Amino acid sequence: MSNALFDLTGKVAVVTGAGRGIGRAIAGALAEAGARVALVGRDAARLAEAARQLPHGAFAAAADIADEAAVIGLRDVVLGRAGRIDVLVNNAGVNPIYAGIEKTSLADWQNIIGVNLSGVFLCCKYLGGAMGEGGAIVNVSSVAGHVGLRRSVPYCASKGGVELMSKALALDWAKRGVRVNCLAPGYVDTDLTHGLITHDTLAETYRAHIPMGRFGVPRDMAGAALFLASPASAYMTGQSLIVDGGWTAD
Repeated sequence: MSNALFDLTGKVAVVTGAGRGIGRAIAGALAEAGARVALVGRDAARLAEAARQLPHGAFAAAADIADEAAVIGLRDVVLGRAGRIDVLVNNAGVNPIYAGIEKTSLADWQNIIGVNLSGVFLCCKYLGGAMGEGGAIVNVSSVAGHVGLRRSVPYCASKGGVELMSKALALDWAKRGVRVNCLAPGYVDTDLTHGLITHDTLAETYRAHIPMGRFGVPRDMAGAALFLASPASAYMTGQSLIVDGGWTAD
């Protein structure tokens, strides 16, 4: 298989939630494949540090993706600096609670839906809407978009929404030549999951459900994201690539 299938030379990629964890690993993989990467998040200093470590003129663009005006501004900044958008990876996400619905407030629900679902909608609308033919959108979902997880009602709802929004958008934008797919990670050791993964009792319970016997790490998602962003997946749209160590196979 030729490396040209994964070549992003001359492409401009936008990665949200790129300051740490999965987003940072994906940004690195896209940059190594030749893309100029715009790293998006809310922590400007962290983003700037990450951008300095990447080649091809990577740059930081701080924005709150749950805010419509901020996303419009983000689009204008990227187009102003790079002139185009070829790849969009909607990775930013939150899950600040682990509780039954009885203890989930409306504010908790709105916060999670606002970032995980509405934020993806806004970025697809404004940044994806600025793409030309050959564009690729990778919406980072979760195994929680495919199976239910305990004490995670808002998170599962948000990720399930991302999965079906991606399918619908893939249908709408196929004739534009813009592909839309999901990357659905399993349990990956990031700031979002570290408390569970290091928990004295829960960690072993969850690990036992993973056939490969380990939790993921951010770099496990990088190759899958590059595949979905690159010509290697040119005939693939409206699909979800689950990378979970076998969690959903059981």
